[in-house]
Formats: sequence, structure tokens, C-alpha cells
Amino acid sequence: MHIYTNKDIFAAMSQEQKTIKRRMVTSALPYANGPIHIGHLAGAYLPADIYVRYLRSMGEDVAFICGTDEHGTAINIKAVEEGVSPQKIVDKYYEMIRDAFTAFNISFDHFSRTSRPIHHQTAQEFFLKFHNEGSLIQRETQQMYDEEQKMFLADRFVIGTCPNCGHEEAYGHQCENCGKDLSPEELIDPRSKISGSVPVTKETTHWFLPLNEYQEFLEEFILEDHQEWKINVYGQCRSWLQDGLQPRSITRDLDWGVKVPLPEGEGKVLYVWFDAPIGYISATKEWAKTNGKDWKLYWQDEETALYHFIGKDNIVFHCIIFPAILKGHGDYILPTNVPANEFLNLEGRKISTSKNWAIWMHEFAAEYPDHIDALRYVLTGIMPETKDSEFTWADFKARNDNELVATFANFINRVKVLTLKHFKGVPARNTLNETERTLVNDLYANVNAAGYNISNFRFREALNDMMKIARLGDKYLSDTEPWKLIKTDIAAAGHVLNIGLNIAAVLGVVAEPFMPSTSAKIFDMLQITPLSWKDLKELDFVFEGHSLKNIPHLFQKIDPKMIEHEIEKLNSDGPGEPASSEVEKVVVEPSKPETSFDDFQSMDIRVGTILEAEPMKKTDKLLKLLVDTGIDRRTIVSGVAKHYTPEELLRKQVLVLVNLKPRKIRGVESRGMILFAEDLDGKLYLVNPENSIQNGASVN
Repeated sequence: MHIYTNKDIFAAMSQEQKTIKRRMVTSALPYANGPIHIGHLAGAYLPADIYVRYLRSMGEDVAFICGTDEHGTAINIKAVEEGVSPQKIVDKYYEMIRDAFTAFNISFDHFSRTSRPIHHQTAQEFFLKFHNEGSLIQRETQQMYDEEQKMFLADRFVIGTCPNCGHEEAYGHQCENCGKDLSPEELIDPRSKISGSVPVTKETTHWFLPLNEYQEFLEEFILEDHQEWKINVYGQCRSWLQDGLQPRSITRDLDWGVKVPLPEGEGKVLYVWFDAPIGYISATKEWAKTNGKDWKLYWQDEETALYHFIGKDNIVFHCIIFPAILKGHGDYILPTNVPANEFLNLEGRKISTSKNWAIWMHEFAAEYPDHIDALRYVLTGIMPETKDSEFTWADFKARNDNELVATFANFINRVKVLTLKHFKGVPARNTLNETERTLVNDLYANVNAAGYNISNFRFREALNDMMKIARLGDKYLSDTEPWKLIKTDIAAAGHVLNIGLNIAAVLGVVAEPFMPSTSAKIFDMLQITPLSWKDLKELDFVFEGHSLKNIPHLFQKIDPKMIEHEIEKLNSDGPGEPASSEVEKVVVEPSKPETSFDDFQSMDIRVGTILEAEPMKKTDKLLKLLVDTGIDRRTIVSGVAKHYTPEELLRKQVLVLVNLKPRKIRGVESRGMILFAEDLDGKLYLVNPENSIQNGASVN
């Protein structure tokens, strides 16, 4: 029987990854004109943190860099509205955002800000290099001007009617209703978003980056050399390139920002889309100086890999525009990957900061400091990796209660309590039997899979691999029943608990990227120095006679009042935007013929939880599910693969028709049916209890 070791884990990483000496990892610079919410967290910061923590645990050289984006018209306008300076605005939100990241254990190596002198100097150096080499275009342009506010208007501060779909609140750069890219001149009845007045057109001079000259390079760099990028990223890039790139202004008329370093640039600053990504470089310079590093190794050495973690609204800037800037400069490496996520919706609607339809990170951290890891866990489980996903408070409670409490914490607590109650220290262990060697092999197969999935940006799958380790440990205790063995064979019980404690150590390592505080608690309980991923080998981490610490239960069930409070708070603050811009008139099918009460009573419908889910071979329609019905654990084959991924169904509570006659489907005996609702388009939706309930509860 083969036992997985750390060599296998390293072997699972791709050849490309093994030849890299160091990694530069960035997350999108949050804009410092307001707090950040869980959509930001799930989109750009949590996935990057998971990835970086895993790399560090593997002993890799990695720099994780971020900071606040502190320039642009929006900050200037907010300052005018509040009667303070722009610096006051960015100072306030820099601290709020930084503290929120700290509370959520986002482990940046350095968190900077673009208002610092080193950033202004670095961004100006980029501009001057392009300018001095004749790589920019200087143009006289016509730009909309708000005469009431005495300021030129950025495209997004001009609103009007979309010429494509007729939406009356389209922005000057894009219509959010139909998605069409626009210019302010195309809008019907344009008006200033700031004053509401009709803007006039004035002439001004700006410098442009000729993106069209990078078209061929970008087509080769992305469409040919990086076909492995996530499908949502690759698709958006291909669409932009197919439309053809045009010169893009890199300066604007404003007094807040990085000044254009030319005599004729008086009253102009660098456009925020140009200076903000350069903030990654200036922040790295700060970090390197403080830590005795050479910043150039992380940005200009070909043996460094560069990764940008962002949301889908930033794909064009990080995949097309910033690579063009880096290529045009000539001294910098290009991104190895840009694993952008899609958007996270909230309770059936788009997150809206303007309408306060959001869960703010700083508020959650202040109200629920003990639930930080639970939120990290749930957001990882629903991470919008290739398509939009949704957070609901009911799902948060269900996942916390049914997964973290019932399985993860239950396993750790059982092995801890039994050891502390019946032994003075870690009990002795005998030679592993065949079943236990299989257990260890399965354990490390999941360690291996989790590492591989993290390294390939499949964080939801990696989280499932981690939970499989917890389930293996929990099942091992349930199968061996050490609480009974203690009465008849104390040595055999000790053997089981020794294995359980060593599984807990492995779980502490694999949990660390997802739930760092929980991982630290596990190692505190075991009273050993926290292990790293590269330490994982065999199952020898906690030895006979070693003392344990009695720590509190790792997770607690969520109080229903907390959920009620949060739902009420959302609704009292006002609704956000619908998750879909399309509103359909639904025509409901007529009811089927009447049936008798006795016929209905003959159906035994129970609440169950999906424990495992996997695709059926040689079919794209069927999933094989293992369901805990409260009566038993049974296999059910369900034709929902086109509507749900296996990961989306894991740990979901469902309604199961348990007394349906078994039948074989593609050689697998299916015992029961899971209830789904079907809309007019044939889309299936789970029918499940509103709140978490015990498995086996009857539907009457």
C-alpha cells in the first residue's frame, strides 16, 4: 500500500510551477472612497490569500502585495460633498480597509497606498519613459465639462439614455443594462451626474497610449500563449481583442492625483487606470526596502511568476492594458496568470454599495469576531470562480452548522475530549492495520488533491478536499468507537486516538489557507509548533506522552436571531439591484389532476444532506450523490449535472423521496429521488428547508 508523502505533493504541481524561483502575487487595489464588502473579499482577496498561504506553507519565495487606490474623480467629488480635502477621505478609508483586511487575516506582505511619494515618483517615471521614447500620442480632444462645478467630467460621471437599449441611466463609458461600451458623446440627453446640469463640450489636450500598436502582441500573448487561463478571463480578453484596440488617454484634467511631469501638463494628472496598477510596483519597492530585498527580482527577473487576483470588472485593465504598459516599458515581466473571479450576489440581488445592499467587512468583524473563519469558509465554498454565485444568510448558517460544527469541529472535539478524559497524554500507537493504512493513503490523496487544486486556482474543490480529510477522521472515530473500546481494551482505544490526533495535525495544515485562526487553535490544542505543508509525510506528528491543551469547541451553531437581525438590517437599508437585469413575466402551468390524501401520505419525504457528489462516467447529465437521510446513507442518481456542479450540491440540505422503488441507472442502484423545482426554461432549483433541520425530519 502506497503512502503519500510530501514528495507526491510537490510532484502534483505543474512543471511550470516547479521551475519558478519566486512569485509576485497582487490583489486589486481597493478604491479608497468607501468600505469594502464580502463581494470584494470573495472576488480578489480571499482567493489570493488562500493561494499565498499555501505557497508559503510549501516553502516558496512569495511576495503578496496590495494597497489602496487613492486617486480619481470619485474621491475628489466625495471630498467636495463632505467639505474636506481628498487626503482626509483617503486617510479615513485606508485605515478602515486596512483594518478590515487585518480582521479577516488577509496576510499581505505589504499594504501600501497610491498617495505616497514613492508611488507618484514611480508612476511619473513610467510616463516619462514612454514620453521620452516618443511612444505616446498627444491629441486635442473635446471633453464634457460641468460649468456649475467648473470641472471636466470623467466618462462615468456623464449619464444619459443608452442609444442601444434605451436605458435612461447609462454611464458615459458603459451601459450597465445592456453592457455596451459607450462614449459620453453617444448618450442621448447627457447630463452631469454631479450637478445634474447639461454639460458643455470644451477642448483640452491629453496624452494617449496607442493600444492599437499592441494588438498583435496581445493576441499572441493571451490567445496563443495563455489558453490555460480561466475561461471567463480568456473569453473577455478575446472579445476585447476581436473588437480591436484603440488609443486610450492616460491623462485627465484634475488637481487630485499623480501630476503629469511636464511643463505643459499643468492642471493634469495621470489617469487612474494608468497609475493604479503601477501601485503594485511602488508598493513592492516599499516592501523590499523595509525587508532588505531587491524589488527588481520580483518584477524584472524572468524566473519570477506574476499573478493578479481581481474581479471580472478589472480583467481588461490587468490582462490587456497593464501588460501593454509593461511590454511598452520593456524592463518588466508579464503576468503568468490572472485568475479573475466573477461577481458575488447577495440574497438574490446584486451587491449595491450605493443602496447599502451589502455585508461590509468592517461591520461583520466588529459584530461577529468569532465567525471570521466561518465566513471565510462559506465564501470559499461559494466562490464565483467562473460564474456569478450567491451568498445567503440561510446558507451561511446551514454550512456553518452542518459542516463546520457537525463534522470539522465534531471530529476535533471528540478526539480531544476522549484523550484528555482517559489518558494523561497522547496515548501509544501500534502498527497500522490494512484498513488504517488505506485510511492514511486516502488522507494524503486528499492532501495532494487540495494542494494541486489550490495551485491551479480551484479553491472550491480544494476546500472540499479539506473537508474530506475531516470526514475521514470523523468516520474513523465512528467506525472504531474508541469510547466503547476504552471499557474493554484501553490500549486499542489509545491507538485509535493517537491516529485521530495525528489526522487532526494534518487537518490543521490543510485548513490553514482557508481558516488560519482555526488552524492555529488546532496546533494550540496539540501543543506543537504549527506544521507546514512540506512537513506532511506519513502520520507522525504527535507522539506518545505529549500533553494536550483543552481548547473550546472550534465552532458554534449560528443563533437564528443573528440571521434574522442581518436580514432585517438588509431590508431596512433598502433593496439592491436584481441579480438579473431581465425581468420575465411568468406564466404558471395549470395544476395536475386531483389526488387523494392517502396517495400523498404514501410518499415518505424526508430532509437529508448531500455528503458526496460526483459526475457519472460517460454522461454529462447525471450526478452520483451520497445522501444522509437520517435513516441511512444512500446513493441517489440525479439528472441535474447541467444545473449544478458537484461542489454546489455538497452539504446542501434537500428533500428526499425515500420510499421510491430502487432502480439501476447506468449500473448504479439509485435509492430515492431528490426534489427540484423547474422553471419555464427548464432550469432546476433545489427545494430545501428554509432553516437547518435534523436529517430524517418528515415532510407533512
